[in-house]
Amino acid sequence: MTSRASATESEGPTDVPDQDARDVSEETEGDGETAERDADERAETDENAASPVLESTDAPTHRWRGISAVAFAAGGAGIVLSRPSLLLAGAIGVAYAAYAQAGTVPDVALSVSRTLSDESPEPGDEVDVVVTVTNEGKSFLPDLRLVDGVPEPLVVTDGVPRLGTALRPGESASFDYTVTMGRGTHTFDHLLAIARGMSGTVERRVTLSTSDEIVCEPEFQPISTMALRALTTRHAGRVETRDGGEGIEFHSTREYRPGDSLSRIDWNRHARTGELATLRFRQERSAMAVLVIDSREAAYLRPSENAPHAVDRSVQAAMSVFPALLKESNRVGVAAFGPGDAWLPPGLGSDQRARAEELFTSNPVLSAEIPDGEFYFAIQAKRLRKRLPDDAQVILFSPLCDDGIVRLARLLDAHGHLVTVISPDPTTTETAGHRLVAAERIARIVALRGAGIRVADLPEGTDVETTLACAAQRWSR
Repeated sequence: MTSRASATESEGPTDVPDQDARDVSEETEGDGETAERDADERAETDENAASPVLESTDAPTHRWRGISAVAFAAGGAGIVLSRPSLLLAGAIGVAYAAYAQAGTVPDVALSVSRTLSDESPEPGDEVDVVVTVTNEGKSFLPDLRLVDGVPEPLVVTDGVPRLGTALRPGESASFDYTVTMGRGTHTFDHLLAIARGMSGTVERRVTLSTSDEIVCEPEFQPISTMALRALTTRHAGRVETRDGGEGIEFHSTREYRPGDSLSRIDWNRHARTGELATLRFRQERSAMAVLVIDSREAAYLRPSENAPHAVDRSVQAAMSVFPALLKESNRVGVAAFGPGDAWLPPGLGSDQRARAEELFTSNPVLSAEIPDGEFYFAIQAKRLRKRLPDDAQVILFSPLCDDGIVRLARLLDAHGHLVTVISPDPTTTETAGHRLVAAERIARIVALRGAGIRVADLPEGTDVETTLACAAQRWSR
């Protein structure tokens, strides 16, 4: 080091620093290539890494239960009776018992991947799920059984989410099935793997963690119109009233008063009789409506395992009615009658529509799964009644599964909130018990109609708009 430094000082600039720079550059490039190669190796390792294990337990299968007793009994009988065949059978039995006791369970190291045919479906769409499992360990898995963790709200309509197979190290196996989508965010959070060794004496149950997610957010599908009651506000709208004034549909005539508009004078009558009369038209006002969805645990009913439950159908119906009312200049709000709190005060405009869409899709009270939490009928009914504006009418979405919801409808109607019930039918007639439940629901509908409350029965598979159009014709009579 000293001699090189002195040479540099005495002889002036040389090419040595440039050579050192080139050496450093080559070393840096080498380090970069090494780092890049290491990163690629880590990425490949991570890609092929086994899925995290949430839980692992070993348990005996009892496949060879009693084999030792049978073997010793046969061997003893062979010795006592001098029967070589029984003695041989006993010896074979002892060998099997020893084989069973010597059996071990293999190590389970699996990676799981899922492929979804549609990552943003709508309610009712069918989605194909393909699950691929790879043996990332070094042990041969001669008896491997796989059960996929299908989220509870999803219904398997084709195929089975299970597979029985054997996997060598590095080998993969796949199975597929089809689910019908329901509203909400659904997470495939685990897969159960059950592995047995060659003897099958002990099995290892491993729950593998996964994080595949599918989001199903319904969109507003407005119907053409929704017949509201006569309870209206002071604002102009499209709900016909019994009052005469400005409007389109003819209502009546009255004597001419100074100041009446010339366009409203009945000139035909003036030509016939010489008298002046003023035409009156049926006034059209806006209404204020609150859509109340029955989200109690008792409302989560469905006619079959593959059918959506009544709360889902109520939300879908409400998402059709809400934009239809909003389009006709009515002030519309949303509330849930169940555990938790979901409340959107009545309002107008695109902002109100956006707030309602967020409430329908993300509020846990209107979740596709049964909500947790305590529910006290009297407290929730009192809270709802205090929130409702005095001139608001109520559109109640409920399967009418018990007498409590009937009591709520009559209570709200008695406090001046005209009530209309849209009731998704969750009943069936397969058994005598089912028929009894259906008859009780029909009795509740009859009781509500007898009390002057409108009820639109919505059978499974029936279009909401068709049902409400038929009901409107009945209500107008």
